[in-house]
Amino acid sequence: MKINIHNQTDESIKEVKLVLNKVFKTVDDPSSMEIILVTQEMIHQMNLKFRDIDRPTDVLSFINDDQDIESLGDIFISLEQARIQALDYDHSFAREVGFLAVHGYLHLKGYDHHSDIEEEEMIKAQEEILNKADLKRRN
Repeated sequence: MKINIHNQTDESIKEVKLVLNKVFKTVDDPSSMEIILVTQEMIHQMNLKFRDIDRPTDVLSFINDDQDIESLGDIFISLEQARIQALDYDHSFAREVGFLAVHGYLHLKGYDHHSDIEEEEMIKAQEEILNKADLKRRN
């Protein structure tokens, strides 16, 4: 899996790049995708514009519908929200960033969580990828 990482924040993303490369190195997929790291304000505005939800979110995925471009699509991740959620869920920032990226990737691949069955399948796929990258949940 080829990922292209774009930083739209003022933060250093050295650690984030290492985590994302580690995660997607384990994914057997010839496709590529874009991962864009954004601020809380940016993702809030995107959530409002594209989903009509007036609050920040953690991750947004947009499937590529341009047949001339080989990328699966774009995944936008709020680093600030990832830090908040890592604390809330009592796991590492690396685990949360990896989780959000994998979650976004699976949406690009057609997974969803509108029903219990779909959610169960998506969770199973997420955990499989994260476990391969040694980003396991704490118990």
